[in-house]
Amino acid sequence: MPGYTEAKSAAPEMALALDIFSMPPSYDGLAIHRIPLSTDIIPVMPMKTLTPSKSKLNTIEAKRIMTVLDEAIQKVGLVTLMSYVESHPDALEGVFPEDLMRAIREHLDIGQVFLEGASNLQEKQKLLEEKKADAEEAWCRDRLMSIELYKANLWPLAHQFRDSTKAILRLLSSQSQIITLLQARAPGRSRGAQRLLEALIELRGYLFEKLLTSPMEVREKNQFIQDINRRNERNQEVIDALQAELAEVLKNKEAEVEKENFVIQELKNHLHQVFKFSEISLLRTKQEAEKQQKVDYRASQARLAKIQQEILTLRSQYHNLVMENREVEQALRKKKYKVETEIENWIQKYDMEMGEKQEEYEDLESIHKEEKLQLEELKERHAVLVEEFSQIRAESEINSKKRVEAEREMVRMVRAATLIQAVWKGYLVRSMLRSKKKKRGKGKGKGKEEKGKEKKGKGKGKGKKK
Repeated sequence: MPGYTEAKSAAPEMALALDIFSMPPSYDGLAIHRIPLSTDIIPVMPMKTLTPSKSKLNTIEAKRIMTVLDEAIQKVGLVTLMSYVESHPDALEGVFPEDLMRAIREHLDIGQVFLEGASNLQEKQKLLEEKKADAEEAWCRDRLMSIELYKANLWPLAHQFRDSTKAILRLLSSQSQIITLLQARAPGRSRGAQRLLEALIELRGYLFEKLLTSPMEVREKNQFIQDINRRNERNQEVIDALQAELAEVLKNKEAEVEKENFVIQELKNHLHQVFKFSEISLLRTKQEAEKQQKVDYRASQARLAKIQQEILTLRSQYHNLVMENREVEQALRKKKYKVETEIENWIQKYDMEMGEKQEEYEDLESIHKEEKLQLEELKERHAVLVEEFSQIRAESEINSKKRVEAEREMVRMVRAATLIQAVWKGYLVRSMLRSKKKKRGKGKGKGKEEKGKEKKGKGKGKGKKK
């Protein structure tokens, strides 16, 4: 039970409450309905003594115990309803959340593996029991070891199955609308699950009454049950006395039965005499019946003649009706032949028109095929022309790009040449100005040198211009 185990590990107080819950009762209960009621000693209002004086729990431990049991009953109810989801996993695919459906699928996979393992274990145990008498001791020991090892391997699957059940219950308890939807969709529980749930509810009522009962009330109940037992003993004594009286009455009854048997024998003899008298009366009745049969036979012969006359009349009427119906049938056959002839003419006319239409359709179809072939040839020519046009266009684009690049390169070269000439002219002007200044300052010797430099500069300028 998941709720029980979780609550027991939750807190020391809860564990103490569950230990109190698991304790056996302090007295052996006696079912009141089993007390024989055929005596003259009947307890006066026994249920008032057995009913607790309190109607609510006062201690925190008792309330915790009832809370744990209520939670366990609720979870057992949800687990028993999960059998519908296990047998119909696709029915609630789009209704439940994705995490819940994923947990349910994992739970189903683990449960399938666990069931297969359990069935294999049962088969191994059954095989061991069948061959245990004839097999050797060493083989049996090996089989037992393998079975124990298989059981040990099944324990992790059992724990996984328990954990997956807890996870599903945790997801269901967090969303109340899903629980309501599951209760509305599930058709019901199995018979065993319903009995388990009813037993838990009955256990809750018994435990609730047990927790409401104080020690004083327990002693009073024990005293009351002892009084009941004593009364039962006295009633048993009365029953024994009544049984003795019954034996005496049975003996008297047997004597009366013997007397009745004698009377029955006399009545049988009288019945035999009545039987003989009835045979005589039966013979007389049979003779009277034969006379009545002869009278009835003569009457039936008269009725038979009358019925035969009626049959002859009806046969003549039947013959007349048959003749009339044959004439009507002949007229209908002529009409049917006329209609069939018209239908055949219409069918021939329809076949002629459809033949003409078919020939016209075949001519149009041949023309359509020729035009379709021409269209395919034109499409092929068009595809070739499109490919050539694309090649020519690509080549023209490449040539235009090359021409633009050449023009740009020419412009750059012209600009570079113009810039170089401008720089060189500026350099010549500055060198001439410097030479003039030096010539004025130093004299003729330096003037000659400047003239030589100017000539060299002019020569270089002329070479540049060329």
